[in-house]
Amino acid sequence: MSSSLSSLKPFHVPITKVGLRPSLAIGSLGCSSVTSVGIWRRCRNRSTPAPAIASLSIVSLPLLTGLKTKVGLEAKREAVKTEKAPAPLGSYSQAIKSSNHLFVTGVVGLIPETGKFISESVEDQTEQALKNVGEILKAGGSDYSLVVKTTIMLADLKDFKKVNEIYAKYFPAPFPARSTYQVAALPLDAKIEIDCIAEVAEA
Repeated sequence: MSSSLSSLKPFHVPITKVGLRPSLAIGSLGCSSVTSVGIWRRCRNRSTPAPAIASLSIVSLPLLTGLKTKVGLEAKREAVKTEKAPAPLGSYSQAIKSSNHLFVTGVVGLIPETGKFISESVEDQTEQALKNVGEILKAGGSDYSLVVKTTIMLADLKDFKKVNEIYAKYFPAPFPARSTYQVAALPLDAKIEIDCIAEVAEA
């Protein structure tokens, strides 16, 4: 038995021929065992008998961290549209419903029927913007009580107190999380813009 083993010669199978192809496992590559190839190289360099290798094992190596397959992982998205809120001014939707959440685009104080601002005052524009948000929430199967996050953008941060008093009338406790910013300019020279994320009411 020992003589038959010593007579075995190392063999080399190029890795490119044993499967540097993506395996069925997601995010991995099937390839010949690094251990087996390493043994062959050491034996060849030292001119010593190679141990018997009955087979080549297959190992899985990570391809890319966080790699995702498109099969079954794409969330269903549905555009929300209502004539009771201002029509989009560009290539965007009034809101997108994805899974059980509703993502509402930034809304300003335009009157839906005319496409014009209700007035030049920040108070009136805030009131109208929040009404517009409410109509989009309703069209998407949600409401003010299900909002979890809002973002307010102001042309002048000095208007914050006025806006906050009006805002508080629309959202019940516990109030949604909120971010407020002063920006250099808003679409159509609006005084305020509001967007939000809400949960969708269960059917």
